[in-house]
Amino acid sequence: MLIGKVTGTVVSTRKCESLIGSKFMEVRLIKNGKETEQYIIAIDMVGAGIGEEVLITTGSGARLALPDSKTPTDAVIVGIVD
Repeated sequence: MLIGKVTGTVVSTRKCESLIGSKFMEVRLIKNGKETEQYIIAIDMVGAGIGEEVLITTGSGARLALPDSKTPTDAVIVGIVD
């Protein structure tokens, strides 16, 4: 799991059919409580907004957070930090 802060959205007019309807977010990673210069693009499954801190799962576990586990993805937002 990773933690990060949503900094923006990414628009993709062409994508795999299984990704149609997915919301892509740009997330700035946080390590040791401090924002880094590292960013990741993740599919948003929880309705996160810009400026919110989120939890991200990566790798093969990310596919399990989606309705179709065959969807090609490497990062999914699975929680919003309160």
